[in-house]
Amino acid sequence: MRTSVFALLFILGGAVAVAQKLQVKELTCEYQDNPIGIDVAVPHFSWKLVTTQRAIKQKSYEIRVGLDPNALVKGQNILWQSGVTPSEQSVHVAYAGPGLTSRRRYYWQVKVSDNNNASSGWSEVKYWEMGLLDAEDWTASWIEPAIEGDSVGRPSPMLRKDFQLPNPVRSARLYITSHGLYEAHINGQRIGDQYLTPGWTSYNKRLQYQTFDVTKILKQGPNATGVMLGDGWYRGHLAWENNRNIYGRNLGLLFQLEVEYTDGTRETIASDQNWKCSTGPIVKAGIYYGEAYDARLEIPGWTPAGFDDHDWKDVRVLNEGKTNLVASYAPPVRKHEVFKPIRISKNKKGETIIDFGQNLVGWIKLTIRGNPGHKVTVHHAEVLDKHGDFYTENLRAADQEIQYILKGGGDEIYEPRFSFFGFRYVRVKDYPGNLTVDQIVAIALYSDMKPTGKFSTSNPLINQLQRNIQWGQKGNFVDVPTDCPQRDERLGWTGDAQAFCRTATFNMDVASFFIKWLKDLSADQTEDGRVPFVVPNVLGENASASAGWADAATIIPWNLYMAYGDKRILEQQYKSMKAWLGFVEKTSLNDLWNSGFHFGDWLFYRPLDDNDGRAAVTDKYLIAQCFWAHSTQLMIQTATVLEKKDDVVHYTDQLKKIKDAFMREYSTESGRLVSSTQTAYVLALQFDMLPESLREQAAQRLAQNIESYGNHLTTGFLGTPYICEVLTRFGHEELAYTLLMQESYPSWLYPVKMGATTIWERWDGIKTDSTFQTPGMNSFNHYAYGAIGDWMYRNITGLSALAPGYKEIKIRPIPGGKLTQATAELVTPYGLAKSSWMIQDGRFRFDVIVPANTSANVILPNAATKKITERSIDIGKVKVIREITAVGADVSVTLGSGSYHFEYPLTPPQP
Repeated sequence: MRTSVFALLFILGGAVAVAQKLQVKELTCEYQDNPIGIDVAVPHFSWKLVTTQRAIKQKSYEIRVGLDPNALVKGQNILWQSGVTPSEQSVHVAYAGPGLTSRRRYYWQVKVSDNNNASSGWSEVKYWEMGLLDAEDWTASWIEPAIEGDSVGRPSPMLRKDFQLPNPVRSARLYITSHGLYEAHINGQRIGDQYLTPGWTSYNKRLQYQTFDVTKILKQGPNATGVMLGDGWYRGHLAWENNRNIYGRNLGLLFQLEVEYTDGTRETIASDQNWKCSTGPIVKAGIYYGEAYDARLEIPGWTPAGFDDHDWKDVRVLNEGKTNLVASYAPPVRKHEVFKPIRISKNKKGETIIDFGQNLVGWIKLTIRGNPGHKVTVHHAEVLDKHGDFYTENLRAADQEIQYILKGGGDEIYEPRFSFFGFRYVRVKDYPGNLTVDQIVAIALYSDMKPTGKFSTSNPLINQLQRNIQWGQKGNFVDVPTDCPQRDERLGWTGDAQAFCRTATFNMDVASFFIKWLKDLSADQTEDGRVPFVVPNVLGENASASAGWADAATIIPWNLYMAYGDKRILEQQYKSMKAWLGFVEKTSLNDLWNSGFHFGDWLFYRPLDDNDGRAAVTDKYLIAQCFWAHSTQLMIQTATVLEKKDDVVHYTDQLKKIKDAFMREYSTESGRLVSSTQTAYVLALQFDMLPESLREQAAQRLAQNIESYGNHLTTGFLGTPYICEVLTRFGHEELAYTLLMQESYPSWLYPVKMGATTIWERWDGIKTDSTFQTPGMNSFNHYAYGAIGDWMYRNITGLSALAPGYKEIKIRPIPGGKLTQATAELVTPYGLAKSSWMIQDGRFRFDVIVPANTSANVILPNAATKKITERSIDIGKVKVIREITAVGADVSVTLGSGSYHFEYPLTPPQP
C-alpha cells in the first residue's frame, strides 16, 4: 500500500511541477539523496531552482518536516516547519526542529517563491534517516574469529549465524562495521553495492559503520547471515619496513540487525557468542599483495539458512567500547566503468599480456575453465618497457598479484574482494586454453563521487590531459586521497591532496569525501598542532609538520568552502586550523619558520648531469615562510567568516610580521630572491610576499627564467599548481599558454605524447629513449601535477566562484594558445554553470549559462570596440544584462540567471 501511495504522489507531483514555471529539484540532505544512517545532529538541506525565466532569485523558502509522508503532503502532523522565510539561501539550510532520534526516518518538503512572486508549490517528499547516535544504542558485541596463527597474511575468516524471524517483516536495518574489511551476506545475497567497507579512517579514534536497508532480503521463518573479513588497512602491510598490525592484530565484526515486524514488535539479531567461524577460499589477501584464492576451498551454501556449521569454531566475544563509532559520511567505494581488452598478445617470453587501454584502479573479472588444482597467476602493471615486456619494478614491494586455483567442473568466474590494483596491463600465466576478450574485463573502483565538471577544447592533446587528470582523480580517490594506487604506498599524503583539491572540486562532487578525510586529519593531529605527512597517519607522530603538506589543514577547508559554500566545514576544522598555525608560530624564531624537516618543492626539475647548476633547487625555508603566510591569510579569511574578531586582529598582525621577515631573509631590496627558481618566484607572487612595488619585476624574472629553460617549467609539487595562475595574473598569459602547450620534457603534454592515460608522478616517468626514471619513485598514476586543471577551468574558460558556493560567479575566459574553442560545464550547488567560446569566421561566439538563484560577472574578451549582440539583439537593449562597462580591451557585464549567447567580431588566433 505504501509503495502505491508514493507512486501516486510522485506522478501527481510531477504533473503539477510541469505546469509551473518555477520548480524545486534535486533536494539533498547532507549532500545525499534520501540518506539513511546519518549521525549529524543538525542536518542541512539543499535544493535547486529550475525555471525557464531569466534573472531569477529565490525570494523565500518554507520547509516542513514530519514523520509520516502521507500526513506531510496534507500539511498534517508537522514535526517542524520553518515558516515562510525571506531568504535567497537554498543550500545548507539548517534543520531547526526538535532533537532527532536514533533510527527514526524523517520526511521533508520545501517550497519557494522567486523575485517575480512565482511559487514552486511543495516539492516532492524526501527523507533522511538517523543512524545510531549514542554508544548505548549498540547492543551487539564485538566478536573475533577464534583462529590461531600469524595475524597477517592468513586465510580470510568467515563468520555466520542462523536465526529465526517468527513474524512477517515490516522493515529491517543492518548496522555493521569491522576491524579489517568486510563483505556481508544475508540469505545468500550480498548486502549492498559498496566495496572495501568500512573504508579507511583513523580507526582507533573514528571507525565508520554502514547502515543498510535489508527489509526485502529477510523473510518470516529461517534466515542466516554470513560475513567474510579481510586484513585491509586495519592490520595489513602499510608503508614500509614491515609496518603492519597498525590498528590491531585481530580481525573483528560488529553486526546489529534490527527488525520491526508488521505487528509493531521489534527484535535484534546481533554479533554475540552464538556465531560460528571458519576459513574458506581466500587464503591470503592484502592491499599491497593482492589476493590468493583456492576455489577448491569454497563452502557452498554457507550464507543461506540451513547450513550445517557444527564443525565450525566458536568466536571470541570482546568487551570493547563503541565510543569511536561514527556513521559513514563520504560516498562509498563502488564499481564504475568496465573495460574490455583492446589487445591480447604474447611477448617474446611467451607471456600473455592484456592491454585495457586505460591506466585504472580496480580489479579484473576473469572467466576460466580447467582441471581441479590448476593454478593461474595474474600480475598487474601500469606500463610495458620499450621491448613490450611487463614492467613492475616501480611497484617496489607491492606484489599486485592474483593467484587462482581452479575447482574444476565448468566455467568459474572470479573477481577479488579485499584488495585493489593500479594497472593498465595484466600478465596472465598458465591460463588453460586461449584467453579471449570475452573472458576477462577490468572494472574501475573508486569513491562514488558525482561527476560535476566537463572541459574540452579544440586541442586534442589538452583534451587528453583533462581526461588524464580525471582518471588520476578517480584512481586515487578510493575512500582517501592517496598519492598513488599501485606500489607499496597508497597513503593519504597531505601535500598531494592540498595541491589538487581545487581541481578536484571542478571534476567531481568531493565535498563529503574531503569532509570525512579532514575529520581524520584533525583526529591524527598531535596535541601541539602538528599535521601528519599522511592521513590516516600510519607513519608515526614524528612524520609531521612539513610546509605545504601540513598546510592541507588550512588550504583544503577554505577551498571546500569556496566550492560548496558550506560554512560548517570552516567551523568544524577551525580548531585544527588554529592548532596548526599555533605550532608554526611557537616553532618560529624572529618570525621565521626556518627549522624542522620539509619536503620542499618535491620532484622539481633536475638534469641528470647538472654541471652548470640547472637543477631548480628552492630553499626549503623560503617555501615554508611562503606557506606560513598563505595559511595565515586563510585564517584571517576564515576568522572573518566565522566572526572571530580577536583572531582576525591577531592573524593580521602576524601576517605582516611573516612578510616583513621574508623580505629581510629571502629578498634583496630590489626584489631578487635568494633562490632564483620558478617555484621561489611563483610562491612569493602567489602569496603576495613582496610589496606591490616589487611584484612586476619579480614576475618578469619568473618569465625570463621560464624562457631560459626553453619555455619549460621546472617546478615540483608545490610550485606547479600556481605557476600558470601567477603568469596570468601578471599579464603573461601567453607564456602560461606556452607552458601548457609545451610538448617536450618537462611539461604537462610530454606524458600525453608518450601515451599516458593518467597523470605521472615525474615529468619524465618514461624518458625520451623509452627507458624509465628511477623505480624507487616512479608512479604513473599520481594526480598532483594534474592541479593545472584548476587553471584550465578558471582561465581558459574563465569559470570560477566569486562568492562561496558559486552564489556569485565570475566568467572571464582568456583565449590563447592557438585554441579556437573551449567549453567548461560545472554543476554548482545551485545548478549548471557553463562557459563556452568559439572563434569562427572572424567572430567570437560565447555561450553562458548562469544557474537560477545566482548572478554572474561576465567578461567579454577584446570586445570594447566591438558591436556585441545577445541572441542577435544589441546587449544594451537586453533588460537582464546590467552594468555594461568597458574594462581596458574587454567588456564587463552583470547577468542574472539564464542562458545567453553573445557574438561580436574578433580576429582568430594566428596558426
